[in-house]
Amino acid sequence: MAGCLVAAVLASLGWTSVARASCGGVETAAARKVLNPGGHAPLAIGDSTMLLALPSLARVGYRVNARGCRGWTEGTQVLRQEKRQHRLPHMVLMALGADWSVSLASIRRTLRLLGKRRVLALMTPLELGGWAGDDAENMRRAFKRYPKRIVLLDWVRYSRGKGSWFQPDGTHLTFSGAAAMARLARRAGPWARHGNMPDKNLFPKAGK
Repeated sequence: MAGCLVAAVLASLGWTSVARASCGGVETAAARKVLNPGGHAPLAIGDSTMLLALPSLARVGYRVNARGCRGWTEGTQVLRQEKRQHRLPHMVLMALGADWSVSLASIRRTLRLLGKRRVLALMTPLELGGWAGDDAENMRRAFKRYPKRIVLLDWVRYSRGKGSWFQPDGTHLTFSGAAAMARLARRAGPWARHGNMPDKNLFPKAGK
């Protein structure tokens, strides 16, 4: 996305504050449904592709934090801040990768940050233009390696052939796409409850 490319150039020149401004500020929403009684609501962290879905995600029980041009490193910074403030929930959903890249090593570091008793939900990203790249495949690999730590929400497969869910760039959502993203995110709801750990849980199932 052009704005994020400009931001990357500015950041490389050391103009971080200008780069952040070009991508917009952080948008948040509070959970409107209880998925983890007595504990923190699951946290969804996303980039510009999540912005339109904030209200829908909040309705299905997520606390949401999204910002345009956000990469995985910034997403983990949000997690560190949540941890310092003792607000880290039992389950975190990371929907990043449309900007920058997501490596298997970065996912492993995030698992270490969360600790063995928490759940990481991964939502595979579409790159600009609507195609799936290495980021989605790395998330699938991580799921195969850590099936009892990770819930996989395969947005790439779930949204295949659903042109009405997307803007012309094939990545950012329409209102129907925002509702669909929330429906997929809702599938991870059972693992938001404290103590519930996954066991090879992915949605949709491969081949569907």
